[in-house]
Amino acid sequence: MNDVIYVSDFIKYLKDEKCSSNNTVQAYERDLAHFCDYIDNNHLDVLQVTSDDILRFRDKLTQNGLSNSSVCRAMSSVRCYYQYLMIADKRSDNPAKGIKNEKVEKKFFEILTGKEVELLLSQPDLADAKGLRDKAMLEVLYATGMKVSELISLDVEDVNLQLEFIKCHGEDRTKKERVVLLYPLAIKSLNNYLNQSRKFIVYDRNEHALFVNVNGERMTRQGFWKILKQYAEQARIKKTITPHTLRHSFAAHLLENGADIKDIKEILGHADISSTQVYAQFLKSRIKSSYLKFHPRS
Repeated sequence: MNDVIYVSDFIKYLKDEKCSSNNTVQAYERDLAHFCDYIDNNHLDVLQVTSDDILRFRDKLTQNGLSNSSVCRAMSSVRCYYQYLMIADKRSDNPAKGIKNEKVEKKFFEILTGKEVELLLSQPDLADAKGLRDKAMLEVLYATGMKVSELISLDVEDVNLQLEFIKCHGEDRTKKERVVLLYPLAIKSLNNYLNQSRKFIVYDRNEHALFVNVNGERMTRQGFWKILKQYAEQARIKKTITPHTLRHSFAAHLLENGADIKDIKEILGHADISSTQVYAQFLKSRIKSSYLKFHPRS
């Protein structure tokens, strides 16, 4: 059972020392749970595992039907786990260090057109409390480019309707705070939700969450995903829409309309400009595709 104990210590290290987000910690827990099962089923000792054992674990994941990206993530988790065991003086080497990941096919993300965004955002029924809430969530997401985890972590106190901005902290509220402006339609939707809807959904007056579910509790990522999926189907948009699609669309549309990439980086909360430059590469690729498709001599 040493593997379980060491994983618990590793998770504690991620939370206390690395200040990792809840999503990151949960991903490590899932990946390492599979790894521990593999160790137990094959009667291995976590401190005696070899590179060949880890290679066989990787092959097992592939045989089980996991995608290349999921296998790569799992291998990264195992690599970080053994790096921790070295730091904790439990092992003198990292058996996963020399194992290369399979190449993952690079996929460009979906970007909605301006018309598709308008269509999606027009779906909520503003005649009821739930529709007002959903409209506000969608408008805020597209207005700010927030991650869905950041959206659902918002508290009422983070919104300043008078000065037209919102504070974004991240899901565990330990990340650097950033302030993002809101466009008038997002302000209007938030105002309608706060004054005409939220008070009828919330049961506990001490509830600080900005967006709540039908039980009056903080909205979850899964809950928002179901709502978004419903409206995407209702709008009959053929593209695959995820909660991150509006973030991607927000960044691409700003860049298309002339916004400085450094400003977009700050708004999105990217630590490195390279993360933001992906959108510039996407737009160049799309322009090239349009040229080859529509130029009469191409």
